[in-house]
Amino acid sequence: MSLLVLHAVRLLGFADNAAVAARFDLDPAMAGELLLDFQAYGWVSWSEFAGLGGWSLTEAGRAENERLLAAERSPVVESVYDDFLPLNGRLQAACTNWQLRPTTADALAANDHTDAVWDEQVLGELAAIAQQLTPLVARLTAVLPRFQGYDTRFQHALAQQWVDGTSVDSCHRVWFELHEDLIATLGVRR
Repeated sequence: MSLLVLHAVRLLGFADNAAVAARFDLDPAMAGELLLDFQAYGWVSWSEFAGLGGWSLTEAGRAENERLLAAERSPVVESVYDDFLPLNGRLQAACTNWQLRPTTADALAANDHTDAVWDEQVLGELAAIAQQLTPLVARLTAVLPRFQGYDTRFQHALAQQWVDGTSVDSCHRVWFELHEDLIATLGVRR
């Protein structure tokens, strides 16, 4: 459970006790106790701004998280990461196309979502990515159950057309978290 709590802080970046516990469906009281222990060890720090408070990983916490994750490295994760990278480029392009809709006058014009054909093409690309994500998550989950749910979260976001929001569990947010989970597990940098 220690790994999951510390890893949840890493994946979420900044989160309160409830969000940390919810990330891996952990007991909230136990997760809260571990967060206080981790604070005492210097692995996490609590900060508040704009009425929000949350935990974030310190450099020492990142090192501890990487130490714990090293035991989970496997050829399966490496293979999935190799298959993930081409999808990552496609997802980045789809998110850019969701945000921008080039015009003859402005190549960087914001997408006002009035061109239904354009938006449907983007959503179609995201649906194709979602189909390819499911077997990747199945391969990961077979060796590391903590990877469970990335595909269903992505599909849910897509169904809601939450492509790039940061205040919801959007396609981009789920993807970013999966990418961080993969590179953290493999001990590589972006």
